[in-house]
Amino acid sequence: MTTLSLPIVDLGIYLKNKNDPLAIIECKNTAKALKDYGALLVKDPRVTEADNSTFIDLMEDYFDQPFEVKLKDARPEIGYQVGVTPEFKEEPKCHRDPNCQSIIDQMPEESRPLISTGPDPKWRFFWRIGDLPKETKFPQLNAEPVVPDSFKDTWPTIMNQRGNQMHQAVVGVAEMLSVGFGLPANTFPDLTKYGPHLLAPTATDLNKYGKLGVICAGFHYDINFLTIHGKSRFPGLHIWPRNGSVKTQVHVPEGHLLVQAGKQLEWLTGGEITAGYHEVVVTDATLQAIKNAKITRPNRPLWRISSTFFLHVASDNMLQPLEIFNSNDTLYPPIFTGDQIKRELELISLMKA
Repeated sequence: MTTLSLPIVDLGIYLKNKNDPLAIIECKNTAKALKDYGALLVKDPRVTEADNSTFIDLMEDYFDQPFEVKLKDARPEIGYQVGVTPEFKEEPKCHRDPNCQSIIDQMPEESRPLISTGPDPKWRFFWRIGDLPKETKFPQLNAEPVVPDSFKDTWPTIMNQRGNQMHQAVVGVAEMLSVGFGLPANTFPDLTKYGPHLLAPTATDLNKYGKLGVICAGFHYDINFLTIHGKSRFPGLHIWPRNGSVKTQVHVPEGHLLVQAGKQLEWLTGGEITAGYHEVVVTDATLQAIKNAKITRPNRPLWRISSTFFLHVASDNMLQPLEIFNSNDTLYPPIFTGDQIKRELELISLMKA
């Protein structure tokens, strides 16, 4: 397994002067990075590590509550699309996807993911960000957010601050991607207006599951348009770049954000960009970070929190390859985005057919 230095793009250069030749170069680098790797690192001067730390502290406190307290925030009747998703509820997609199994079978033995035999031990919380559509065929995917009783005074402020930061950053990347492909700058951002965007931290209890080789999140791709992450306090993320099948550890430097391509972006580009496969497991580096945390933060909850945000195409938009991309109607037939999401949620056991 290797450690990869992903391409870095500077959103600040683009925001300063969108017509500057250097900004256009950054846009082209964005498109190339997502085509070649399915992922990139982005610098956005509006997003700070201090804000990320405040957010992670809140999540650690929330997930360290008793099981029954957190369960009050679950909404299984709408596929857990807002509120909390308990551990051992979300099943890695590969369990039901022959194509995914085929991809693994073609990998060199040393680059294959760890194969889980059941649902992930991670928890998740979905907090809705952005304007809700006035009308939608998919109300399950566009529900009002859930505010936990124990955090009513601080939750909306911190979650909205962090979520809006991540939202504006990833929409900026979507704009740069549009320009990088020679499209009008608003092409991809407009498709995401009124999308069911989610600030979506995952959480794994390292007191229970902090053992070498434990799979926190099994091999999968993201089903949305673009995913953006802040830096986690505990390493363990592996990706499989498109330009090779080598299992790769990802290091997110301080002050950077990680962006990954999702299935909706693959659909819109007709496979020009493919959704990036990844997993989260407990590694030697994770164990070292656990030891360090017990020394430097002895009175804090020991949970691995991912600072994750999912940018979605609006549920009522038709998902199909844009004209500039060679389309394959067999692989990417026209479909309402809401229907695409519902099908994916069925495959990971969060929504019934």
